[in-house]
Amino acid sequence: MPELPEVETIRRGLEKTIKTYRITNVKILCEKSFVGPKTLVKNQKIIDVRRKGKALLIDLENGVTMMIHLRMTGQLIFRGNKEIFAGGHPTDSFINELPDKQTRAIFELENGVLYFNDQRKFGFVKILETSEVENDDFIKKLAKEPWDISFEEFKENLMHHKTAPIKATILDQKVIAGIGNIYADEALFYAKIHPKRETGSLTGNEIKELLEGVRTVMQASIDSGGSTMKTYVKADGTKGDYLRLFAKVFRREGEPCERCGGEIIKIRVAGRGTHICPSCQKEEK
Repeated sequence: MPELPEVETIRRGLEKTIKTYRITNVKILCEKSFVGPKTLVKNQKIIDVRRKGKALLIDLENGVTMMIHLRMTGQLIFRGNKEIFAGGHPTDSFINELPDKQTRAIFELENGVLYFNDQRKFGFVKILETSEVENDDFIKKLAKEPWDISFEEFKENLMHHKTAPIKATILDQKVIAGIGNIYADEALFYAKIHPKRETGSLTGNEIKELLEGVRTVMQASIDSGGSTMKTYVKADGTKGDYLRLFAKVFRREGEPCERCGGEIIKIRVAGRGTHICPSCQKEEK
């Protein structure tokens, strides 16, 4: 699944490419992947491209919004008169003739065609009134994003999960929105917190450091265009530089810690592969 920085880079690419253009036609190739009447989308101008957590929101001039979630293998591929881009799970669909067997919906625009592809059909496009976006079940469950949540709110949300490992807690989108495996590892390293620590054992200062770490590593990733994970690329089809340039622990097992020189290792926490420096991140405190 893409993490918030990857979805944000796709949002920015969409904003530059399709905003202000009209959707002239919609073709649905998989009913499961498209929820709502396509008639509400046809012949409507795109007035904004937003994001809530990991969901993309395309607002139309008639007060309707297309909510798009890429899930594990979703793609948005634009073939325009002057521009092209591919965002999401990279496959040969990025360069092959479209539509192909993975295409689930086609949006014909004044300036090109936007394809929604999804190999495993876990992603979706959902049509809803813009005024009802905040009331949608998917959106309602989201906590605030790292830049919007206060220390007090973050601490309160954490303390609902006192006995859970801190990594599992910050992966919960009801606690803080947008954090996935990469940035959980990086933020915990930043704050020198072992991912297996019980959430309730964290001090106020540690919680402040953790929130600062989440904001810092995610902003660095957005600024660099997202991570270089094999499953996600930028909206123009190129890969981001975050892991190569900024990641301190993720996928660096066996390498020396830049902070203390100890060896970075990989463990499992809450069923997820997890990267830590055992010298900097003590399990008991």
